[in-house]
Amino acid sequence: MPIPRFYLQQNVFDAALERIGTLYAKGYRVIVSFSGGKDSGVCTELAIIAAKHYDRLPVEVVMRDDEIMFPGTFEYSLRLANRPEVKFHWIVQNQPVINMFNRVSPYFWCFDPLLDPEEWVRKPPEWATYMKHMHIEAILHPDYFPPPKDHQVVTLIGMRTQESQRRRRGLYSSGGYLTGANRYGVVNARPIYDWTDGDVWKAHNDYGWDYNSAYDIMHRLGVSRTQLRIAPPTQTSASIAALWVAARAWPKWFDKVCERLPGIRSAAMYGKRVVEPERGLGESWEDVFNRECVGAKTPEWIRARSQAVIDEITYRHARHSSTPYPDMRECGKCGEQVGSWKRIARMMYMGDPFCMKQSMVPNVEPEFFREGGGTWGGGRPSW
Repeated sequence: MPIPRFYLQQNVFDAALERIGTLYAKGYRVIVSFSGGKDSGVCTELAIIAAKHYDRLPVEVVMRDDEIMFPGTFEYSLRLANRPEVKFHWIVQNQPVINMFNRVSPYFWCFDPLLDPEEWVRKPPEWATYMKHMHIEAILHPDYFPPPKDHQVVTLIGMRTQESQRRRRGLYSSGGYLTGANRYGVVNARPIYDWTDGDVWKAHNDYGWDYNSAYDIMHRLGVSRTQLRIAPPTQTSASIAALWVAARAWPKWFDKVCERLPGIRSAAMYGKRVVEPERGLGESWEDVFNRECVGAKTPEWIRARSQAVIDEITYRHARHSSTPYPDMRECGKCGEQVGSWKRIARMMYMGDPFCMKQSMVPNVEPEFFREGGGTWGGGRPSW
């Protein structure tokens, strides 16, 4: 069933400004969640306009430093931090991030304290705030960002429904641009949920707002406007194309990343072949799964997770069908994400440590790959 749309009698700019202004008017502690991308940049500029109107300057902005992002991202962040209208919270959590191009050890620690700082791709600013919690939800922990009396902390996020149906469904299910409060009492606000890519770039152009220069470089190298993304470049296979562009755009930076993280250069050179299993002549996808996901040469952590996943899936399949689990053509009742041996083989080949593709096994704790690495503390290890 398609999600219904309701059209407002105002443009998206005015609607977003009104949403943010309402939050300031009600006395909430409004904090912009900043990534260095164009969407969070728009949220920051809109918050500055609204905060000025309600005499709530400076605007609070919080960003987690993930160490490895395209050049231009942290330079843009520093420019924003130096603006008098902004109170910038630069957070370092030393959390693990996925290097999905390494099957043996898929985590790397941001600004790894066990390494010589010269081995890091870059260093955080000296005035950054270090947090003991590693999951991203804890960035706005009440110990660091206490809510005002009788009010909540509201964080502005640059989520737009144009980017995925999943985001549109999430917005629809929450009944508006505000979410429910999380475990820390923090509410997420999505003021630009109805903006398109064109709206974002039009606002930057019309008002002369600053933005990340990485977008210009990527666009000149052939990345389409709808594919321009600023995100950690090692978390998903979708970033492979961006890595190939980055190798041409910033060769010194790319070489530094390759020294830091095994598998990056191979991914840029050979594409998805690095992160997907290959089926040999005459093999079934069940054979591929048994060889690559639970075979003797498979890393132990992937083998254990893959076995747990396939046990659960075949059990579910047997409850509604007497036919064998399908090899390629998905079982409609199992669901398209887990409906065949082909899907499962591709899904579990890299182990899925952050559970981005399935929820049958839990996230892999940092402690598993490094003694003393800590845990997620019950939080979600996402970007």
